[in-house]
Amino acid sequence: MNSIARLQNIRTTAGAAATASAAAAAVTASATTSLKTKGLTAEDGCTGGVTSPKGFMAAGAHIGVKRKRKDLSLVWSDVPAHVAAAFTTNVMRAAPILWNEKVVAGGKPVRGIVVNSGNANACTGELGMINAEAMAATYADCMGVSKEEIIIASTGVIGVQLPIQLIKQGIESTCQDLDCSAEAGLSAAQAIMTTDTYVKQTSLTFEVDGKKVTIGAMAKGSGMIHPNMATMLSFLTTDLNISPALLTKALKESSAETYNMISVDGDTSTNDMVAILANGKAGNKLIESEGSDYLTFCQALKTINTDLAKAIVRDGEGATKFLQVEVKHADSIAEARKLARSIVSSSLVKTAFFGEDANWGRIICAMGYSGVSFKPETVSIAIESAAGRLELMQEGEPVVVNEILGKAVLAEKDIIIHIDMNEGLSEATAWGCDLSYEYVRINGSYRT
Repeated sequence: MNSIARLQNIRTTAGAAATASAAAAAVTASATTSLKTKGLTAEDGCTGGVTSPKGFMAAGAHIGVKRKRKDLSLVWSDVPAHVAAAFTTNVMRAAPILWNEKVVAGGKPVRGIVVNSGNANACTGELGMINAEAMAATYADCMGVSKEEIIIASTGVIGVQLPIQLIKQGIESTCQDLDCSAEAGLSAAQAIMTTDTYVKQTSLTFEVDGKKVTIGAMAKGSGMIHPNMATMLSFLTTDLNISPALLTKALKESSAETYNMISVDGDTSTNDMVAILANGKAGNKLIESEGSDYLTFCQALKTINTDLAKAIVRDGEGATKFLQVEVKHADSIAEARKLARSIVSSSLVKTAFFGEDANWGRIICAMGYSGVSFKPETVSIAIESAAGRLELMQEGEPVVVNEILGKAVLAEKDIIIHIDMNEGLSEATAWGCDLSYEYVRINGSYRT
């Protein structure tokens, strides 16, 4: 009996899925999502991961790529699923990215995802491509499908060939453990981690066409985070019935305002990707136009991706501060995003916040080289935390800083940087962290 035949015996019912969701709350500190948006009904406290939607299973295992922690993750849909994905813009794209681009471009449904951690399979030449295809083929053979129905990912050290025999053996053994439980979803999420210090997974349930729909997700990322679609990987599953074109559109728009608005260290990885599988098992009428059901899904997707993006930043290597940059009254959304990203990506801004120094000159400097043309005389800057709000610049004029308040505001972990351009109606938010001594230590000895 092959793996897919064995798995026919453990398909879930809606009741089992609810039990798995409840179990997830007990075994993981995954994000809790609650939506209050008009037209969107969510379950408060709905927690879980990639196994939360109907028809998805997962598994994670330690197979020996890494010394100790789990390093192989599998996700499986029991029916063909539409796929949408966004990939790194780094010219040096890793072999798994090149494989996935071909799979997604083929426009056909997929069934599974296989991820290894501990080795990026990047900058590995022709052999790297052969090994990437072998990963997909091995999982496909185990499950009785074609290799073109498999998405793959790798994360870890660049420039080292995959131990492909070890990985193939690991896939063959781990696929026997595929399960719909919350614990299986957690195990899969653990297996994609590298320098992450905690698991990043979440789920959200909402209503479309009178049907209960769920999105589950897992992500990894702590360093080399500066996506433009770090290493940043995000995998989402949903039982929504939606057309491939609208699934792609929704993911593209959501990524632009979530994953593409975070920065830990300014480095865009060779392996960045986000992918979503939609298998339609919720049973809603096919979404094929941009009506209210589509907008409900988009809001849910944005919420999930925002949660994960912020979780990645909070787990930034060596981070002691969580920075949120809010730009408002810009001339366009594109300009607002550029300004916010420039600030949150600045090494000097990051180090100032690590040192708890209200050196706002670094903020306006980062805005100045962002590529956006603006009027300095209209700009206002303030920083805010649980300790209060500190005005730094008002319509181009410096404000005398209350040093006592400044120390209190900057001593907090979560800090908001307010930028008012006073020019237009557009706004954007970016997220980042400080740059500490610990970041240098971690990355100075990454391979050892």
